[in-house]
Amino acid sequence: MLKKVNNKIRMIEKELETFVEITKSLLDDEINNPVSEVIPANELDDYLDLSLSKNGIPDARFNKLLKDVVLKTPKTSSKLFFNQLFGGRQPKAVLGELLAVILNNSMYTYKVAGPQVGIEKEIIRKSCELISYGDNYGGTFAAGGSMSNFMAMLMARDRADNSVITGGVLRKMTAYTSAASHYSVPKNAVFAGIGRDQVRFIPTTDQGVMQIADLELAIKKDIENGLKPFFINATAGTTVLGAFDNINAIADLAQKYDLWLHVDGSYCGSVIFSEKYKHLIEGVNRADSFNYNAHKMLGVPLSCSVLLVKNKKHLSDSFAKEAAYLYQTDEDDFNLGKTSLQCGRRNDALKLWTLWKSVGSDGLRSIVDHQFDLADVARTYIRSNSDYKLYSFDDSISVCFNYRGIDADELCTRLYEKNKLMVGFGSFKGEQFVRFVTINANNSKKDILHFFKQLEQEAELMMPCEALS
Repeated sequence: MLKKVNNKIRMIEKELETFVEITKSLLDDEINNPVSEVIPANELDDYLDLSLSKNGIPDARFNKLLKDVVLKTPKTSSKLFFNQLFGGRQPKAVLGELLAVILNNSMYTYKVAGPQVGIEKEIIRKSCELISYGDNYGGTFAAGGSMSNFMAMLMARDRADNSVITGGVLRKMTAYTSAASHYSVPKNAVFAGIGRDQVRFIPTTDQGVMQIADLELAIKKDIENGLKPFFINATAGTTVLGAFDNINAIADLAQKYDLWLHVDGSYCGSVIFSEKYKHLIEGVNRADSFNYNAHKMLGVPLSCSVLLVKNKKHLSDSFAKEAAYLYQTDEDDFNLGKTSLQCGRRNDALKLWTLWKSVGSDGLRSIVDHQFDLADVARTYIRSNSDYKLYSFDDSISVCFNYRGIDADELCTRLYEKNKLMVGFGSFKGEQFVRFVTINANNSKKDILHFFKQLEQEAELMMPCEALS
């Protein structure tokens, strides 16, 4: 028996050796080729044998194929990846993620997760302390920002009409969100039985901030029409301009009309760690729920979304269900499955804890502040160059611009297809532009300036000769 156990351990050790070897190859390749070769989607089978068959393949061939797959996958942690609202790596967080995989605990009971439950609870406790949530706080980890927003909507629905839990949604309920908010809000309204048509998209200012007067008008109109307003979604960092809604003003309306206020901080909610930028979410302590994604501004591996509630009662009311085959020991506070939408749930807390524990809250503050510093570098460069037009604003890590009037879609696609840069484009109120995010805290001022040089060099090749003279 002992021999069999030792053989299994050796097999794992062998695969870990393979992992280290491939990881070293990836990290070396990131230095020399920070943007992976683009494989056209319709030609994928010509580049890689991804087919599955009855028989396996020898280890040597398998390892070579696996290495090829890894090296041809987009490098989302390189210094030239600016395409999404995440990027870079924090080594201590990577360590925590790898250990979570080896441990393979599920986070629904203390019996099977042990100290990992304590780690999740401590992160929630400290996060709630940072936003002054008081003594009745609660929280959980969800499978991404969309799921955090969904759970908030469900709690809001159930608080507004607790008969929904047993009888279902029997009357039209209305939700309110910025026209610049995340697309998960209308999607979640479908899942919650509310329906997309009952989501009101409130106009924004030119800086992407929800208009408070329009919000109140929409609420009043729905009440007059016999509908049931129940939920306001405020945004801390809109996906395009990185705008922050006025939480205090929205909280006044939520209180006035007895509506649940959720603050979606998926993108930029990690400003809770920054003394310099925490004012951007002033009033968050008045919200019923709040979430932030540590896999975005903090550089923790995907995914790591923390959902916090001001009163933990609402988590239990909406998600608790007895299961004698599962909850057999310990108190409910340590059986996290009772406050989660999921049953089996991977451990997303350890990787945030290993980072936070190693660098402290001050270290997380530095990570967040550095991203705003990099955005300032980018805006300063743009403002000093008349060939650029800036669309975004200060106190944002989204830097939106156009260069010499070149179509943003065409420019970003060309940079991608020629393996130069990965950067996306966005639009706001009819204007399309390059959306450059400084979310990789491993970058420096030199890297930001290098980005612009790369973009300009490629843009020059796209310009007609007469335009260059």
